[in-house]
Amino acid sequence: MTAQTDARLRTEIFNLFQYIQRLREEIATIVNRSDGNTAFETMSDQLDAIVASTAEATDTILASTEGIEEAVTALRTNPGPELTDALCDQITKKSMETMEACSFQDITGQRVSKIVRSIRFIEERVEALADLWGRDEIETLSADMPTADGALDEGLKLDGPQLPGAAISQDEIDKLFD
Repeated sequence: MTAQTDARLRTEIFNLFQYIQRLREEIATIVNRSDGNTAFETMSDQLDAIVASTAEATDTILASTEGIEEAVTALRTNPGPELTDALCDQITKKSMETMEACSFQDITGQRVSKIVRSIRFIEERVEALADLWGRDEIETLSADMPTADGALDEGLKLDGPQLPGAAISQDEIDKLFD
């Protein structure tokens, strides 16, 4: 072996070692645990919490609205002053419950922000891995991979609601029924 071949071989081995080390770092960054969870587990937990708080708020809003409707119906019968005051108090109480239930949106917004940050972090890591692996190689491999058809759970289409500008207008929907 010549000195030139020996030096080239060392350089290639060193470059390969750095490449493998960088891949390991990127993968470790993705599966790194913070507070006992990976970014994927944290996103899942946050989404579950959003679903639960949304369902709870919806139930409260519907129950409060029904209570308001019942009180208004009772008021229409022109009850005496004492019952009128009690029904007005009930309407006020149910209105407050509705407003309190709507406060879930603030917490939901915070949770969604955490999820978006996690997704962006993972996207950056996946992009770094794709750059390391080689984009042409990734595209070649991905061409042979099966694609998701949008039906991920129990045959439900999970591609909505539409983003602004991507959805069809109400006028277009109305035309479908004409």
